[in-house]
Amino acid sequence: MIVDLHIHTTASDGSWTPAELIEQVRLAGIGLFAVTDHDSVGSLAATARLAREAGLSFIPGVEICSTVRDRNFHILGYGIDHQSKPLEGLLRHNTELMEQADEDSIHKLIAQGLPINYAEYHDYRHNPARGGWKSLSYLTDKGLCADVKEFFSKLFTAERGIVFPTFPSPQAVIATIHAAGGKAVLAHPGSDFHGTMLEETLDSFAEEAIDGVECFHPSQDDATSLRALRWCERHGLLITGGSDCHGVFVPERRLGRPVLHMERLKLESLLV
Repeated sequence: MIVDLHIHTTASDGSWTPAELIEQVRLAGIGLFAVTDHDSVGSLAATARLAREAGLSFIPGVEICSTVRDRNFHILGYGIDHQSKPLEGLLRHNTELMEQADEDSIHKLIAQGLPINYAEYHDYRHNPARGGWKSLSYLTDKGLCADVKEFFSKLFTAERGIVFPTFPSPQAVIATIHAAGGKAVLAHPGSDFHGTMLEETLDSFAEEAIDGVECFHPSQDDATSLRALRWCERHGLLITGGSDCHGVFVPERRLGRPVLHMERLKLESLLV
């Protein structure tokens, strides 16, 4: 069975609706998948229903932002009750932080002389089918960046005084996932924005009672994945992986890539 446990929909910054995603999952030959939208569970109910109808195995998930010493870490929650009140409150809090960060970034860019208008931005309507988010789509349509890479390299930068907000701690995020009946998994620990100290990062999250690690991700090379895999085996933790597919929004991340089969992962406690 092919497995992909990291996929985004229009509930966050992906370009596919639940129905479109189900069709793509079926075409890709994936038998077990998870939706893990950024700080949102908005697609889980519809995806679960459609997956049952299509005979596909589905794990409800979410990808939650947390902050450690000014660095942004993503924590995946699997097998969650998406109606959990503590989870709902945490996701609302993170969403409001990011919406405010987008608002603040537009004001700062205006103050720096960029040819944009706040009233125009306020009235602008982002089309979820594009993927991404409002400020990215607006600034792209204004010709100020070509894509998400230029957005983060030219506009949403520390040099311009624009940074991510301070999200809740990993301890708070993990506790909330556990309270929702889920398992907490550190996402893509080998990503560039986490720094280069992989084992140090993993050891610090082990102290926070993480349940597993996303050992396989398109941003990680084989050597990094192997290091993470061996670390999980030593600690007896869950081993997950996924494409981090966003539909057409991030075209280089293709559904079902890397190709993962059940025997490469350790998912027993997620499948009970």
